[in-house]
Formats: sequence, C-alpha cells, structure tokens
Amino acid sequence: MRLSKYMQQNLRSPISNAPLIIERDQLKSVDNESDKFPIINGCPILINEKNSLFKISDFLSGKDTTVTLKRSKLKRLAEKIVPTSSINLKAERNYEKIIKMLPSGGKILVLGGSYKGEGMEDFYANKFFDLVSTDVSFGPDADLICDAHDIPFNDSTFDCVIIQAVLEHVIDPARCVHEIHRVLKDNGLVYAETPFMQQVHMGRFDFTRFTHLGHRRLFRSFYEIDSGPVGGPGMALAWSYIYFLRSFAWSSKSSKILVFLGKCTSFFWKYFDYFLIDKPGSYDAAAGYFFMGKKSNDFITDHELIRDFKGL
Repeated sequence: MRLSKYMQQNLRSPISNAPLIIERDQLKSVDNESDKFPIINGCPILINEKNSLFKISDFLSGKDTTVTLKRSKLKRLAEKIVPTSSINLKAERNYEKIIKMLPSGGKILVLGGSYKGEGMEDFYANKFFDLVSTDVSFGPDADLICDAHDIPFNDSTFDCVIIQAVLEHVIDPARCVHEIHRVLKDNGLVYAETPFMQQVHMGRFDFTRFTHLGHRRLFRSFYEIDSGPVGGPGMALAWSYIYFLRSFAWSSKSSKILVFLGKCTSFFWKYFDYFLIDKPGSYDAAAGYFFMGKKSNDFITDHELIRDFKGL
C-alpha cells in the first residue's frame, strides 16, 4: 500500500468502525472475521455497500464507476486542443493560503482525488505533508477507494480535508460533511468547491447544487475563514450555451459535435470572470463556490446565516 504507517494505523472499517489489520491481499477487521476488504494493486477498497452507490465487486471487476479510465487517443488529443469553457480563479490562491496554515507533517485527506484537482500541484509536491488521496474510482492519484458517506479513518485523524467538485455527486452531502468534521482534528481545516450554475456532468452521478448561503449552511459546524465564487458568471454562461446546443443532439456522436462547436464559440466568455468574480452579482450567478473553514464545536444559526448574504 502507498499509505504511510500513520494512515494505516488510523484505518477503520467503514461498516463496523473497528480497527483494520493487513492480512495478505486484504484488510480485515480485528472484531469480525467476515468484515474484510480487498487490496487491489496496493489500493484498499473500503466500501460500505449499504450506504454507497458502489459495490466492492465493481472494483474487483475493473468496472468504470464515475470516471472513464481508458480514453482513446483521439479523445485525449481533443481534450488538449479544444478550448475549455471552465476557469477556476480561486483554487491556486486558496491552496497557497491553506499550505501556509498547515503544520509541517500535516495529515491531509483528499476526497474525490483519483486525479489531481485544479490548483493542487503544490499539495502533492510538498514532501512535508502526509497526504492520502481517495475516490470511488481508480486513477493515477488514488491511494484508497472509499465513499465519503463512510470515511474509513478514526476520529481526529487529519489536519485538513479537501473535497473539490465532489459534493454535487454524493447522495447525502450533509452526511459527508459530518464525516469530514469527525475525521478532522480540533481546529482542522476544510476546503470545498461545489458548483451552482452548472449543468449535469458525470451523468447519472450528479445530484445537487448549492447557492452561496446554501453551501455555507452545509458547513455550519465550521468557522468560516473565507468563501465566495470560484467560477463566475462568464463560465456559467458558457456552460449554458454549450448545453443549449447539446440539447439539439439526436445521438451520442452529434452531441460531441455540438459540444465541440459550443466550446470553440464560447470559451472566451470565461475571461469576463477576471473582472466579475468578486462583484455582488457573481454571488447570485456563479458557476460554483468555495468554502474554507476551521472545525468548530459551535453551529452558525440560520439567522446568522442570512445576515451573510453578499448578493444583490
């Protein structure tokens, strides 16, 4: 396994919450002989099937879950040359801020990290952090397969949890945030990015959107360090235009052609966000929001919440 000794010692069963021990090519609960989880190519599969959309057999069979792992050369080429309609104006700056707040040797959990998230290169390159990257899909950066509804680590294990562009894809976002709160140490940091004005992506695995205040309420058991739009109205407009064109598709092939046409004729709208991103109107029309917070034992009340409205 790629997990450090510290991470291995803090693993627990997502079903029984019991400590786990390594036994050949599997992890086994110390309390229950039938509570076993496979390790595939060094990656533990710690899924509680009762609370997850995924089954352990999905990973044993090598089935694609949320991410298509084998992409054709043509598709990879298209991803490189077709202009993107998306732009994240806050992630890199926000991660730099978090890095400065973390101790040397900080323990970091990345949820939804089978591939490095936008702006996260410095986190992964920092040799002084103990970082574990998890997802419900295999990928080049996945250290462990788990579902955020049942994070398989002990209480107070981490100094920081990052959940970037994930909460829209889970069935119960509030439960996932509760789990984040549980595994964080006292005063531990959380960083989340979640879309608002974005169309369906990742197909059947897309469930929820949040306004700025809705996103803040989700993290009401955290003290807010910073929050706001991470992708602005220009990006949201480009997405809407592309999906408008895509609505005329009559087949998978025609959909790809229309998306290509949409991206090539709308990508420039995202550049308006350099000017718009921090304006009050962007809080009402953002493509997505970020929240950076610190674990707290207090809750922000709903009356306090609405006083934080920053839109027009």
